[in-house]
Amino acid sequence: MRVLISGTSQGIGKAIAELFISNGHTVIGIDRQGSSIDNEKYTHYICDIRDKDNLPETDSVDILINNAGTQNEDDIDINLKALIYITEKYGIHDNIKSILNIGSASAHTGSEFPEYCASKGGVLSYTKNVAIRVAKYGATCNSLDPGGVLTPLNECVINDKVLWEQIMNETPLKRWATPEEIAEWAYFLTVTNKFCTGQNILVDGGEAINYNFVWKE
Repeated sequence: MRVLISGTSQGIGKAIAELFISNGHTVIGIDRQGSSIDNEKYTHYICDIRDKDNLPETDSVDILINNAGTQNEDDIDINLKALIYITEKYGIHDNIKSILNIGSASAHTGSEFPEYCASKGGVLSYTKNVAIRVAKYGATCNSLDPGGVLTPLNECVINDKVLWEQIMNETPLKRWATPEEIAEWAYFLTVTNKFCTGQNILVDGGEAINYNFVWKE
């Protein structure tokens, strides 16, 4: 299948792209940075997803995964508005099989930065809106909402021993997910899953049970 993924330069998006490629799918990546993925099944476009008038033109895709996001940098414009631009351009058509939005555990708890929580909360509602509209094509749309993930963007707290201890005290499983673990969830929800739709799937190691947010000042 043809899969379009935003935010593939590193972290979760890169792991998702690599998993789909390893399973024989054709992957199109969009990111404002370059990509280190070197595979004949992968095409990379450098593009700011906020620029809706200059998004790349491509043949229709079977699966769309909205992964690109930011924290404390035009969160609503990038995490929500641009996600909507991408979805409306590439995801709403009669050949679509599945759409997945990468949300956040913070959308469920509100325990993070205000605009970040608002942007990811909007993703939850928009996911349900899209699920209703693509159901007529037999397609699914869900959000995958991770808690802590071991990505470069989170290194400021991962490498701080004091903060890391506090974070682990708030995480019942006493660890964060790897990008590869989140990629496996993304694959399941878009390829294996055919019936679950309009749902916001929280994958956070039990973090939301405690409802406390720890971060670097």
